[in-house]
Amino acid sequence: MIVGIDLGTTNSAIACWKDGEPALIPNAQGDVLTPSAVSFTENGELLVGLAARERQSTDPDRTATVFKRYMGTDRRITLGKKRYRPEELSSLVLASLKADAEAYLGEEVSEAVITVPAYFNDKQRRATRVAGELAGLTVKRLINEPTAAALSFGIHERELEEPFLVFDLGGGTFDVSLVEMFDGIIEVRASAGDNQLGGEDFNEVLVALMRKSFDLGEDPDQPDEALSKLLREAAERARRALTNANEVEMRVVWNGAEHTRALREADFAEAAEPLIQRLRDPVLRSLRDSSLRASELAEIVLVGGSTRMPLVRKTVTKMFGRFPNATIDPDHAIALGAAVRAGFLERQADLSEVRLTDVCPFSLGVGVAEYDHRGGMRDGIFSPIIERNTVIPASRVETYSTMQDNQEKIRLEIYQGEARDVVDNVRIGQLEVPVPKGRAHEVAVDVRFTYDTSGLLEVDANVPGTDIARQALIYDKSDDELTTNLESRRKQLAKLKVHPRDQAANAAALARAKRCYEGQLGPMRDQVSQIIGAFETVLASQEERQIDEARERLIEQLDQIEGENYL
Repeated sequence: MIVGIDLGTTNSAIACWKDGEPALIPNAQGDVLTPSAVSFTENGELLVGLAARERQSTDPDRTATVFKRYMGTDRRITLGKKRYRPEELSSLVLASLKADAEAYLGEEVSEAVITVPAYFNDKQRRATRVAGELAGLTVKRLINEPTAAALSFGIHERELEEPFLVFDLGGGTFDVSLVEMFDGIIEVRASAGDNQLGGEDFNEVLVALMRKSFDLGEDPDQPDEALSKLLREAAERARRALTNANEVEMRVVWNGAEHTRALREADFAEAAEPLIQRLRDPVLRSLRDSSLRASELAEIVLVGGSTRMPLVRKTVTKMFGRFPNATIDPDHAIALGAAVRAGFLERQADLSEVRLTDVCPFSLGVGVAEYDHRGGMRDGIFSPIIERNTVIPASRVETYSTMQDNQEKIRLEIYQGEARDVVDNVRIGQLEVPVPKGRAHEVAVDVRFTYDTSGLLEVDANVPGTDIARQALIYDKSDDELTTNLESRRKQLAKLKVHPRDQAANAAALARAKRCYEGQLGPMRDQVSQIIGAFETVLASQEERQIDEARERLIEQLDQIEGENYL
């Protein structure tokens, strides 16, 4: 069976095509959303999901979140005494989802469709594929999140051929895609976005407000990681609570003192205005690139948990002059769409054949030199060969010539991006081509870029009138090193002591209780301590039925202490 997976910054989900429709698969706790969090206990046991996220404030040195933002980079995250690549941490989340699916379906799951932000570059896409392979999955397809969202909203079942815009704001990334269906083909007309904009950034706005309002005794030169995570947790709760209220209270307990601040939605909107401006730019770029006007769009579809914010919905409504479509749970849409794509790959009888086309999210080109107005030479100028939002697969050719007399070679530095200066773009490779000697500008080289749906770029260069030809398949050496050692890395990750699925709910409840203890003072803290002690006593009995009952009582008591708005 092929499953569909939404590998998110904050939460992840897995789904399959079942009984003629996409269906979400619950995890060990019965939830369809699994926090994208990894933690290790003092005994070296691995916790993934809710159990890990609940340890974020109590065990910050052993817990990692939002690592999706670092996919495709050389960044390492230290947990305990070991360092992990973002791909490895993501693979642990994927492996947990895989185990949940196998337990739920009663069969082995070995193939998957995994979603990625439309604005992910090649390095980030390759890193996602590697994460899936480390988790023991054959990644059949990487599908852009807005395209998956379009499938979940049933674009493949519509008869009207009208474009609509997918507005996807998740925990860590923002995507905009214009999608259209015609003649059995789902075509992405344009994509734009921001890989460093999401709910986490709105949380940071609230963290800044708390730091300004609270006297926390911080040392600016030595920031406290535990305090930072505590503030981020409080910010997350406040931001989500504003979904259903015009005013909430931000509250933290630090160094034995309680700090509170009332937060109105208007205050939040004012502080977050720079982020709101960043939401507008990709929308305008996607409309401009597709040559469409907002009035021509059939619908504006909201996807991603962060679109629940009234601030965001008001912004979208004002931007387009109409209410957006949020009929499908924004947290579920992408995973459900990935399951539809998996159903297509399985050639399910209840799905009509649909072709998907996509676009190149970034321009691809080479660095060139040019003469300035004084006759001098300036190099490092970007020359696009395949421009952004070109439908892929695509093949384009440009001709370049030598700049000096008797030049013996041309070195093609290959970049991805939109900036005029190559230094502001992403360098993804190079190709060196020997050329016959001659006068400047008289020796030419044809450079062809071929880019396919798997994200691979072939570069072919040949000198017309000669047999000189060179070719390169562009890839990142660090990714190649990771892929080469894939099997050994997979074995290393397999040695981790994975916490049993049936104990994950207990670990999550206990971690939540400990965090609740940190957030209380005086008699209430004593009460939480007694609750924790009672639950730990039942855990020690190893009586499964008693433990289940005790866990339910514990959660009820914590709900009463923390209030109905606990998130």
